[in-house]
Amino acid sequence: MPQSNVLPLWGNDKTMNLNSLILTNIQSSPYFKNDLFQLKTYHEVIDEIYYKVQHLEPWEKGSRNTGGQTGMCGGVRGVGAGGIVSTAYCLLYKLFTLKLTRKQVNGLLQHGDSPYIRGLGFMYIRYTQPPADLWEWYEPYIDDDEELDVKAGTGCMMTVGEMLRSFLGKIEWFSTLFPRIPVPIQKDLEGKLASRPLLRKRTAPAEEEQEEEETAEHIPDEEVSWGEAERRSRARRSRSSSREATKPASRTSSPAQKKRTDFERDLERERDRQRREKERPRSRSSDRPRERQQRSRSREKKRSKSQDKQSPSKTTRDRKDRRRSRSRERKRSRSRDRRRSRSRDKKRSRSQERDGGRRESDKRRSRSRERKHRSRSRDKDRKERSGSKDHKERSSSKHKDGHRDISRKEAKKQRKDRESKDRERHKERKRSRSRSKDRSHKHGKGEGKRNAHHGSDNDVEEGQIDESVQNSS
Repeated sequence: MPQSNVLPLWGNDKTMNLNSLILTNIQSSPYFKNDLFQLKTYHEVIDEIYYKVQHLEPWEKGSRNTGGQTGMCGGVRGVGAGGIVSTAYCLLYKLFTLKLTRKQVNGLLQHGDSPYIRGLGFMYIRYTQPPADLWEWYEPYIDDDEELDVKAGTGCMMTVGEMLRSFLGKIEWFSTLFPRIPVPIQKDLEGKLASRPLLRKRTAPAEEEQEEEETAEHIPDEEVSWGEAERRSRARRSRSSSREATKPASRTSSPAQKKRTDFERDLERERDRQRREKERPRSRSSDRPRERQQRSRSREKKRSKSQDKQSPSKTTRDRKDRRRSRSRERKRSRSRDRRRSRSRDKKRSRSQERDGGRRESDKRRSRSRERKHRSRSRDKDRKERSGSKDHKERSSSKHKDGHRDISRKEAKKQRKDRESKDRERHKERKRSRSRSKDRSHKHGKGEGKRNAHHGSDNDVEEGQIDESVQNSS
């Protein structure tokens, strides 16, 4: 099954399995926030690695003070006091943010410009890939002889193969930790590393002996012909030059030679960039005026050639046609200008009419508001006046009602007094009648008749009194 180009991530998808102290220093560093934020592509980050990375340690030299710290607070455990985070780890986290594909990671591992590009590729694999896949990634490069200085401030030269062996055999890397490898996988990796011992470089005397053996090759007399020795010498030279080209850089190379090689690489890269800039197509905005000039020149040349070839009658016709076309264009432009001016005048008149209508509507609204205000004020005055009149009428009606109540009470009292007097009179009359009856028995009949006549008169008077009482009630 062919492997897909998508490279899955192992562990934490946000922290890249980095130590929290290193991660916070990377995210808060101005180099990562300002400079690396502008890099958007994989190739731009590789160029930045080539020019800026000089070691693979997580902290810059002299920026961390771990003196007196031991155990979990020491620099080995990766949780000590922070310092200035290195450009290598900032660029490593930048590669993580780009979400590299399998093809891009292989490009990092096989890059030939700088060993630090390859070193960051191997570190990316160590931090982001599952432990079971590490041997598959590292096995083709486990005997690589390319050297690099991994310590800040120089002083720790090692080959790529030695660095990979330390990645697989140790969890510590200077002042931080790699992700832990499970014990069964760790034992399997140790067995594979033991079966692949370190290969030392061949010494220079052994190479010279081999060259001497090759030069001492015997040529039979039958095969000797004109130019055979010359041909053989050329073949030897080509072999030696190819060996020197494929020969890896020796560990004992002088710093002056390294500086020369770095300088030559810089020059080559600058030349390549200049060539690319020259080969790049120019922007359309800069090419448009040149294209117009070229077109106009080509038209003029064609016209001049046609005029030379044509007869004078044709040239006069062409001139007339040009004049007619120019006059037509002028008329068209004038008509366009007139239309534009008319449309502008119409728009202005419409806007003025709208403004005038708005002003009139505003005036009408203000007048209606004033009228409403005046009518409201008048209504208030009328209400106040009517309220005062009603109050007076109510007060007068209350006074009259009180007076009427008083007169009614007095009439009732008078009636009651009259009734009481009439009742007393009636009682007295009854008493007098009883007394008269008693006297009539004593005095005789004559007196009785008189009393009877007198009693009838009294009855008539009593009937009149009762009628008067009823009428009064």
